[in-house]
Amino acid sequence: MKKTHVLLFVSIFLFLSCNDDKNKKSEETMTENPLLSEWNTSFGVPPFDKIKSEDYLPAFREAVKIHKEEIDVIRNNKEEPTFINTVEALELSGEKLNRFTNVFFAVSSANTDDVLKEARKTIAPELTAHNDEIDLNTELFNRVKVVFKQKETLNLSPEEMRLLTETYKNYVRAGVNLEGQNKERLKEINKRISELSTTFGDNLLEETNAFELHVTDKKDLGNLSASLIAGAAEEAKKRGHDTGWSFTLQRPSINPFLQSSPNRDFREKLFQGYALRGDNNNENDNKAVLLEIANLRVERAKLIGFDTHADYVLADAMAENPKAVYEFMDKLWAAALKMAKNEQKALSDMMKKEGVTGEFRGSDWRYYVEKVREERYQFNEDETRPYFEFTAVREGVFMLANKLFGLTFKELKDLPKWHKDQQVFEVLEADGKHLGVIYMDFFARESKRGGAWMNALRQQSNVDGFETPIVTNNFNFPPPTKDTPSLLSFTEAQTLFHEFGHALHGLFSHVKYRSLSGTSVPRDFVEFPSQVMENWMSEPEVLALYAKHYQTGEVIPDAMIQKMNKANSFNEGFRTVEYMAAAYLDMNWHTLKEPNSKIDVRKFEKDFLKKMGLIDEILPRYRSNYFAHIFSGGYSSGYYSYLWSEVLDADTFNEFKKTGNIFDPVLAKKYRHMLSSGGSKSGMDLYKEFLGRVPEIDPLLKKKGFE
Repeated sequence: MKKTHVLLFVSIFLFLSCNDDKNKKSEETMTENPLLSEWNTSFGVPPFDKIKSEDYLPAFREAVKIHKEEIDVIRNNKEEPTFINTVEALELSGEKLNRFTNVFFAVSSANTDDVLKEARKTIAPELTAHNDEIDLNTELFNRVKVVFKQKETLNLSPEEMRLLTETYKNYVRAGVNLEGQNKERLKEINKRISELSTTFGDNLLEETNAFELHVTDKKDLGNLSASLIAGAAEEAKKRGHDTGWSFTLQRPSINPFLQSSPNRDFREKLFQGYALRGDNNNENDNKAVLLEIANLRVERAKLIGFDTHADYVLADAMAENPKAVYEFMDKLWAAALKMAKNEQKALSDMMKKEGVTGEFRGSDWRYYVEKVREERYQFNEDETRPYFEFTAVREGVFMLANKLFGLTFKELKDLPKWHKDQQVFEVLEADGKHLGVIYMDFFARESKRGGAWMNALRQQSNVDGFETPIVTNNFNFPPPTKDTPSLLSFTEAQTLFHEFGHALHGLFSHVKYRSLSGTSVPRDFVEFPSQVMENWMSEPEVLALYAKHYQTGEVIPDAMIQKMNKANSFNEGFRTVEYMAAAYLDMNWHTLKEPNSKIDVRKFEKDFLKKMGLIDEILPRYRSNYFAHIFSGGYSSGYYSYLWSEVLDADTFNEFKKTGNIFDPVLAKKYRHMLSSGGSKSGMDLYKEFLGRVPEIDPLLKKKGFE
């Protein structure tokens, strides 16, 4: 251990030892609560088998108390501020709180219950207030400022310089220079936004879980696959029905039904149930919640010195400002909308050809996409599901990681889990060296929020010894039934590759500081490592590795691959337009220049989408009332980043293709090195170091057929 670190830790120890009784009580609490005690588990994973939901709130309170004491040591240090005793000390403080928050927010998102829901309502605003006490502390900032002004004379490493710069910048962006009532108002805003964001997410989960479409006539199921029919039958029994099939608003349930059912009324009911989540004028309505969030964000941006919330967020992104985001999206919108309109005509014509009268509706879209694909390409998605059994797809991403980076995966069946369905793997380098641990949680359930995501239960760091990462991947795949395993659609299989890309970003991290490790990068760079993985999954060389019939072991036939890839190219306009409509909607909410509590949320959304030229048959991927990414997650003014990252991923995969070997080891090594750098450099600098140039958009235009 470095001498400077020893001195710092000694000073913390002396400070904490000033009251023996107080410390003994704290130690007893820490020993009793598994979240705060030493984790004597393999690889230091959380002891999920010992943690109860009731443990989280007291653990949080104790961890905050410890962090406050550590911060007081730094703030009250009489020595001249240095990089070690101020900037690095801030970075190293709050270890127990960081460990707690990593576990709590992972579990409360993936396996919540009533106790955790209530704990989150308490913890979220209190954690925000605690962070504000640090981020808005003038004494702490003054110490950081002293070091920052000396930065050119300190002989810091590039990563240390990055930490110093980011620490200083984050204080300024947090509003530390505000005074008096303005600073107090900022704290109130932050706390209130935290409360509202939790409410938004809880309302959405309640609305999603409450809806059910119960079907009693088998002909209304259409050509739904046997595995999905079995799953719907089990859902019906779970909901108290003796017979029939129940469909929910979870993606693995709603999308196949919309694709398969010939019953237009049922499709419309399910479609509208999804579209009106959080917009039903009931106790779970999100319109007033999201409007207050949007207005508070405007007010906060103004206080800190930005014109809009988007200006505030994007100042730290690759795009840098709202104008650049709009200009980027505008390059693609017209071509995508034109393609979507052509698709709509083809679908409408197909509906008329079948003798169905009336206007073509959004709830008809997915059903007739399958009809057109079958007619044009003789392709039916359900024919491919047996080749995408979830375990085989998981093995596919493992084999891809092996071919690109030499990684291997060893299942750890005895490690504690937060749910019995989880699978845990040790990740090993080509030479057998331990790299990290990954938890994988595959199936949809009522205790899990929608979508798919990655968490870090422990970020990699290397201050006084290398600490390896522990990451999670979370999905909402259809669960297996007693007769069939979980069989995925192509899109669901693609999601597994996507989230695994995030996991690799966390696993490959090789930096000094926790706050710069793994996925701690600008929002419009973070999706790049995940999206690039999707490019490999449908390549014949990769499909041959894992896409095997779950009953016969037959590799997916070349003819089916060709049909699948051609069929998947149809509907690209829809996919791009529904996504971009949501990205534009995000920007529209967050480029408001003044708070306005009189906004009619429905009208605001409708008028804007009409101005954009969005056709009635396509909804944004997320309407405002269930847009959790921006009102309950971390993507406000950043949802465009998926498309921005598509430029990077298409450009990168094009480079692999140009080598003549999609597993090219030289390029794979350079790519891994970029990911290992985490946030120690800017996203653009990392990309330019990787390929020696700025990203090019042409590969994406070609990939989407927009040229």
